[in-house]
Amino acid sequence: MLRHAPEMQFVRPGVTGVNAFRQIAPISLLLTGLMTLMTLNLAHSGRGDRLIDDFSSADGRSRLGTSWRLVTDRVMGGVSNAAMSFREVDGRRALCMQGDVSLANNGGFVQINIDLSPDGYLDASEYQGVRLLVRGNGETYNLHLKTAATSMPWQSYRADFLADGQWREVRLPFADFEPHRLVPRLDLTRLSRLGVVAIGRPMRADLCVAEIGFYRPA
Repeated sequence: MLRHAPEMQFVRPGVTGVNAFRQIAPISLLLTGLMTLMTLNLAHSGRGDRLIDDFSSADGRSRLGTSWRLVTDRVMGGVSNAAMSFREVDGRRALCMQGDVSLANNGGFVQINIDLSPDGYLDASEYQGVRLLVRGNGETYNLHLKTAATSMPWQSYRADFLADGQWREVRLPFADFEPHRLVPRLDLTRLSRLGVVAIGRPMRADLCVAEIGFYRPA
């Protein structure tokens, strides 16, 4: 409590000038170090969980310094369409994806994705999985991870989740991610990209994400 502050003695009585500064300086350095650690930990939440994004940044950048993008099957000749927007949903700042998935012309997906490092790869080996706070329209969506091994556009490691009309926390253990059209196991030390995807069937996509990150073992 603040009322106890006068009892704190950082400098011995009678010590002045340079000697007093020598006593105070280590304490100042300690406090500066603590403040630095607190700043660095802003990108983490919970019990040391790592927050990728809570969509609070004014410039739209994630906590990793990278930006979200919208991608649809039109890049390969499909006709699916979607829009991405940042908005308030029931008092929560969120990233939302809305659109329609079509299988025409061998298409069938819309997604929002993000690079997990401005340059290179992200090491998530100390975490157990991906945590999301989501609200949707009762449809099943996918979360895709890419690594150094996913050299082709159709390759990824995939897990699915249901998003209904209420805000809910979803936890996807890394052990549940299945390789799609590749052989190597998921290498958590070299993650490159994460995508939230509506894929594989005609559907209306209407999904909002308020938080996304990695969580540690309980």
